[in-house]
Amino acid sequence: MPLTEELQYFISRIDGGRVEIADGQNAIEVLEILEKATESLLGSGEVQMKSPVPKQEKSYFAHPSSYIDENVEIGEGTKIWHFSHVQSNTKIGKMCTLGQNVNVGSNVSIGNFCKIQNNVSVYEGVTLEDYVFCGPSMVFTNIKDPRCKYPQRGSEFYLKTLVKEGASIGANATIICGNTIGRHAFIGSGAVVTKDVPDYALMTGVPARRVGWACECGEILPKFSECVTCPRCGLKYRLKDEKLIRGE
Repeated sequence: MPLTEELQYFISRIDGGRVEIADGQNAIEVLEILEKATESLLGSGEVQMKSPVPKQEKSYFAHPSSYIDENVEIGEGTKIWHFSHVQSNTKIGKMCTLGQNVNVGSNVSIGNFCKIQNNVSVYEGVTLEDYVFCGPSMVFTNIKDPRCKYPQRGSEFYLKTLVKEGASIGANATIICGNTIGRHAFIGSGAVVTKDVPDYALMTGVPARRVGWACECGEILPKFSECVTCPRCGLKYRLKDEKLIRGE
């Protein structure tokens, strides 16, 4: 490969001992010569430079302080904020929000349009369907009788918790593992859920008990015996066998 005149001149100066100590002017000369040499080589067609591989744009946002492990699926428009950690083999749907210091365990499934507030850990064994709200510092569990001396590690030990579509869990509430939270149920702040929760149930206290019913929109429904209309959105409900059913 032929050398350019500038590069030949620079090499002859070094070989002849005329350049002994590098200074600022030498550095500028070197950069200029290398730039011209590169232009010459590219112009001759003897060297072909590969264009850089374009970076794949993420369809979700993750703050630089967060950690996303391998084999994680995150939907379009989801946002993951400061100091959060999403562990491997987890699936998060589209348009979700994970606040500050949220931990999502391995093998967890989170639906679309969920909102998980600050300081929440969604442990392995927990499944959230679409539109679930988890209030600040609420707690999930996955083992009922934990002992450090007798550890229970691995999916075979974890009791499953299912939070169905549209359910809301208030701040500082605790969900004991092995239970199901019904569709559009409302768990009050600080409540401790120890059993399955019916659809639309309003749960408060320790242990949590049903104290009323909540509309799909979140409005607490007034007391009624058979049928009721939500004063906020107009949806109608009726009671059947101690269960609230939406419709006429």
